[in-house]
Amino acid sequence: MSSMNRVLHWLDVAAFLVLGSLLFTHLPWTTQTVAGLALALCGFSLWMIARFQLGRSFAVRAQASSLVTRGLYSRFRNPVYLFGEVAYLGLAVAWGRWIGYLWIVLSSAGQLLRARKEAAVLEQAFGEEYRRYKTGTWF
Repeated sequence: MSSMNRVLHWLDVAAFLVLGSLLFTHLPWTTQTVAGLALALCGFSLWMIARFQLGRSFAVRAQASSLVTRGLYSRFRNPVYLFGEVAYLGLAVAWGRWIGYLWIVLSSAGQLLRARKEAAVLEQAFGEEYRRYKTGTWF
């Protein structure tokens, strides 16, 4: 992995951790804050597990180096996207401001576009194997 890919690989994680730390240390401890941070922690944990399971197949741009079908990928085609969004949704809930929810809507749209592009690349590369995998998984 190039040094630029390494930076991009962890940029969203760093942004999440910085934002989460700021919210954790500056928000009042209300039920909403606790529920949001709990959701963020669960989403973040599954997001990191998915990244670990993806291993060397990670790429900033859609590529088809291998078809990962183990672990979370046996149930979800895009667990990194899905659980990354869940983690950020938790921060939005904890923060409780409209701008956080707007971010979720916009970033989810971007993740859906990325997932579609990635699916096209994987289908082109793996054909029937990918189509079978796709029928047994969600998002």
